[in-house]
Amino acid sequence: MKILICIDGSEQADRAAKLGAEIAAGCQAEVTLLGISESAATSKTIVEPLQRAQSLFEDKKIHAELITKTGEPIEEIRRRTEEAHYDLVIIGAVRKENRGPFWMSSKSYKIIKQIKPPVLSVAGKVAAIKRILICSGGKRYIDNAVHLSGQIARALGATVTLLHVMPEPPALYARLPRIEETAEWLLSSHSELGLNLRYARECLEALGLSVVVRLRQGPVLQEILREIHEGSEDLVVTGSALSRSLRTYVLGDISREIVNRATCAVLVVRARRSCPGPHSPCERRAGP
Repeated sequence: MKILICIDGSEQADRAAKLGAEIAAGCQAEVTLLGISESAATSKTIVEPLQRAQSLFEDKKIHAELITKTGEPIEEIRRRTEEAHYDLVIIGAVRKENRGPFWMSSKSYKIIKQIKPPVLSVAGKVAAIKRILICSGGKRYIDNAVHLSGQIARALGATVTLLHVMPEPPALYARLPRIEETAEWLLSSHSELGLNLRYARECLEALGLSVVVRLRQGPVLQEILREIHEGSEDLVVTGSALSRSLRTYVLGDISREIVNRATCAVLVVRARRSCPGPHSPCERRAGP
């Protein structure tokens, strides 16, 4: 695994570097520390935070390459991820206010939207990752997120909850059994949703992980945020789906709201370009 960690001298970037060091140590990853100053006049101020971050990796016997750039931060990060391949980019996310369309700094979400690699946005005082929540739309677009999350969970000894949210059914079907009571039935079914959720669980379990599948019913964002709060999650993983229906949902705007509202780390992984049919048995692609 190759990891790019972005350093800007902020306290939140320091926290992101500490979390990145834990992930890198567990995954035996190659690490690049990218320090960006917005002007030549402030370029010297980035040296100390970079050296401070580098010492975290030296303590874990991991060599971290240091790169400094001067310029617009988002453009420099985008350019770097195009020049070299990275499996994960880690950034610190700072709250700028307590309300509004962008509670987090708009830079954080712009980075997530403009670069190709998965982005781990570290908000709040996240010290360790022991509980991971993967938000699944029940389609194969989430495959990349499942595989990457599995690697991180195995490296950190974390447990995983695989969450799927279904909208409230029309009033005509209001007397059907509650969705929580049908989770095991769904996983044993041959429906597309059941097959894909079962595949995701099997791939995570193949890594030796403890996995719980949770189904909720209601407004997607509200139910995800409720699960984050009730489960005391340390990391939330989202992707993007292709369509909206009773069995899947678009995570474009939802992922933005999760990044804005969650007080834990959030991993956003781009969808697969092609989404073939549902899985049957796990293809065991989630190995090292």
